[in-house]
Amino acid sequence: MEQLRKPYQGVWNIVRFNWHFYLLSFISLTLISFSKYFLAANYNLFINIIIVFIIITTSISLIVSYYVYDFSGLYKLNWIQENTQKIKVANINAGFDETSTLLQQKFKNSNIYIFDFFDPIKHTEISIKRARKVYPPHPSTKKIITSFINVEGGYFDKIFLLMAAHEIRNNEERIVFFKEVNRAIKLDGSIFVLEHLRDFNNFLAYNFGFFHFLKKTTWVNTFKFSQLKIEKQEKINPFIILFELKKNGTTS
Repeated sequence: MEQLRKPYQGVWNIVRFNWHFYLLSFISLTLISFSKYFLAANYNLFINIIIVFIIITTSISLIVSYYVYDFSGLYKLNWIQENTQKIKVANINAGFDETSTLLQQKFKNSNIYIFDFFDPIKHTEISIKRARKVYPPHPSTKKIITSFINVEGGYFDKIFLLMAAHEIRNNEERIVFFKEVNRAIKLDGSIFVLEHLRDFNNFLAYNFGFFHFLKKTTWVNTFKFSQLKIEKQEKINPFIILFELKKNGTTS
């Protein structure tokens, strides 16, 4: 299979798209270090603890990002079996698409329908806006809104939402979106949702950055109210979960 990703591409993207967090860490370290010269010596231990904490948490976020996006094989998509049949596959993103070309390698005889639901008014995360500037959309990408995918009902065999759906921050909008995804999938089709979770592992990795992710209970409720059931769920690595969804079921 052709190598499509560069070494360290994942962690470099994290830094580029979220550089304000790392700049804030650097500024904090600088100010706290200089404060030693203006405070009494008995504050030095406390100051050193804060410095070490900032260095460790920042380093851990970069190490984990390298592990998840570059080392773990996440973008090899090994959880997808290659399919030589001609089926209808949709890849839906939030304006940052690293996977459509990879999916085309998995479904060589199928057309990949690529949709972008990004709305700058509703989806205001600065990291996505930066990513869109760096990576132009795939030439086949079609714009959609979260409330409507312009296909007939039951059109797709498989729909992929890879690290994208969490950008829909509003719960009601997210449920409406997944109801529309439900409408677009065939009766026996599968929907694949790949995401970080707002859980302990991601808190250790990203500190307060884990608030950007959604709780598992939030995802379960989203699927439930969208009339989708969780057919299968698995951890791709300690920080990423994959949900496989089917039509017309209930979740517990």
